[in-house]
Amino acid sequence: MKKNLLSIAVAGLMALAGTASAQDYPTRPVTLVVPFAAGGPTDTVARLIGASMSKTLGQQVVVENVAGAGGTLGPARVAKAPADGYTLLLHHIGMATTATLYRKLPFNALTDFEYIGLVGESPMTIIARKTLAPAKLSDLVAYAKENKDKVTLANAGVGAASHLCGMLFQSAVGVPLTTVPYKGTGPAMNDIVAGQVDILCDQTTNTTEQIKGNTVKAYAVTTKARVSSLKDLPTTAEAGMPSVEVGIWHGVYAPKGTPKPALDKLVAALKVAMKDQTVVARYGDLGLDPVADADVTPGALQAKLKSEIDKWAPVIKAAGVYAD
Repeated sequence: MKKNLLSIAVAGLMALAGTASAQDYPTRPVTLVVPFAAGGPTDTVARLIGASMSKTLGQQVVVENVAGAGGTLGPARVAKAPADGYTLLLHHIGMATTATLYRKLPFNALTDFEYIGLVGESPMTIIARKTLAPAKLSDLVAYAKENKDKVTLANAGVGAASHLCGMLFQSAVGVPLTTVPYKGTGPAMNDIVAGQVDILCDQTTNTTEQIKGNTVKAYAVTTKARVSSLKDLPTTAEAGMPSVEVGIWHGVYAPKGTPKPALDKLVAALKVAMKDQTVVARYGDLGLDPVADADVTPGALQAKLKSEIDKWAPVIKAAGVYAD
């Protein structure tokens, strides 16, 4: 009996200590894991958000790039991290698509994480090497059909945003193209600029500066409305390809079991970041819109993830693209 009472007392003290610790959170730097290489669009968003959240939390938010395996190494690391609020994940739409793309995963996107909130959606742009002949999107489609064995379509690797957009583009064109996967967005963009590959569909966070710098040929944005930072670029619907509509959303997650007091502080800091004038201005430069307060919530991110898993599963299965 005494041993049982002692065990209960110890457990109670540990619970109280854990609650007190969570209430004091954070007392040291927080790591924000990005499952892609430094310099890419997701990394750019993470560093903007992290810098703002650091000011609100009173502790530095340090971005750690855990790239590899199509963006699955980062989530796996966070899923297994201590549930104390000091290891977070910022991931894009790949959090939803890997559930279908990979036959085996070391984590479950729906059950192994706590949700913090959405942080923005990036339009995609269809671009090509500067010397490619077609002048507009309809011409590009016709050119791709006529030269399907010669046209090359770059992407940043299986599961990357550019890979997903590329699948939609090929579906709309109606013919398979020669895809060229790279280890990241940077190398793919370098080869587009150098004229080594023909076409790339990637986020405005990565393409806007190249488009404005006139180093690539731009055909369309993949959203319903035009993007303010690229107002002269038509939408895919305007250009005759309405089925290619996709935005790459980002969300912030924590390991399952992270204490609610810590999660509440993270949500509050993320809400502040979405109104931070530095973030808002930089988002505008990149063609991004900060999300509304209602979307910077665990419920909004959870609903988005579930709906996107349901949306992309049939697209990926139809394409027959899987990774081990």
